[in-house]
Amino acid sequence: MAPFSKKLGIDLGTANTLVFVPGKGIVLNEPSVVAVSEQDNRILAVGLEAKKMIGRTPDNIIAYRPMKDGVIADYRVTEAMLRYYINKALGKWNFTKPEVMVSVPAGVTSTERRAVIEATIKAGAKNAYVVKEPILAAIGAGIPIQEAVGHMIVDIGGGTTDVAVISLGGIVASTSVKVAGNKIDTAIIDYVKKTFNLSIGDKTSEDIKIQIGSAIPLEEELSMMIKGRDFVTGLPRSVEIRTNEIVKCLAKELRDMIQAIKVVLQETPPELSADIIDQGIIMTGGSSMLRNLPELVFRRTGVKAVLAEDALYCVAKGTGIALEHLDTYKKSIISKR
Repeated sequence: MAPFSKKLGIDLGTANTLVFVPGKGIVLNEPSVVAVSEQDNRILAVGLEAKKMIGRTPDNIIAYRPMKDGVIADYRVTEAMLRYYINKALGKWNFTKPEVMVSVPAGVTSTERRAVIEATIKAGAKNAYVVKEPILAAIGAGIPIQEAVGHMIVDIGGGTTDVAVISLGGIVASTSVKVAGNKIDTAIIDYVKKTFNLSIGDKTSEDIKIQIGSAIPLEEELSMMIKGRDFVTGLPRSVEIRTNEIVKCLAKELRDMIQAIKVVLQETPPELSADIIDQGIIMTGGSSMLRNLPELVFRRTGVKAVLAEDALYCVAKGTGIALEHLDTYKKSIISKR
């Protein structure tokens, strides 16, 4: 076995953070949550440990999501989270500083990009590289991005939907909208509140989305029982909810996502548009796994859409591949030594 050069790829997401080690694959997949004690501002837990605390914490513990809409909202907490993930991925007997590549949404400003680089260096990296998510998602989905062919990638995560057309290793046209998995969860919570007078938590709404959610109405509806607290009596109660109700309540969020795709298609040079019609739209990211979303994209844009395999892990896999071949992907990488 070759000497293990310490390299890590981090897909720093709004909902989940994944760590990829070349040669080992994804070694960590945990929620981007940090639990902080209110009195002395100490960090108590990170990741899965902290997520268990969300919605269940005593008043003096706050569960933070330091990434909002795909960018750093709380710098100190993000740095602590990165340090935790880097140390956990490398093990406690590690004394060499790793080279770390971190993904950022396509729409980030240069200030936000610098914040990511600095937080990564402070968290213990020797070098930090940041690469835009759509490029990493494309690499991870196995798209040959260096070719002079246009590829469209739609990466729908927890906080942002990134749409980009990539050709010759760079982004030709792109947009980033803050409508993704989290907004879908919120829409479901609001709908259940309005329709059934029932209050449900984030976790329940995520379960509904995964188990019975769909982007287009189904002939054979799925249904599930949901439990929550009645707004009027304050007592627990359960109701049945069906797929097509969810389709209706997600209409606005889905429309915003489709609109983002249309905007980018309209900005794409005609030669590349022709390529996209041939190649189709590649969909990556956890929220692109919503039932029938590719079909909805096809119906609204007329371009066929395909779900990438391992859609959830494309960006993380992309960081790993890009780290192995840094020189090939030099153009698309912003580095800080």
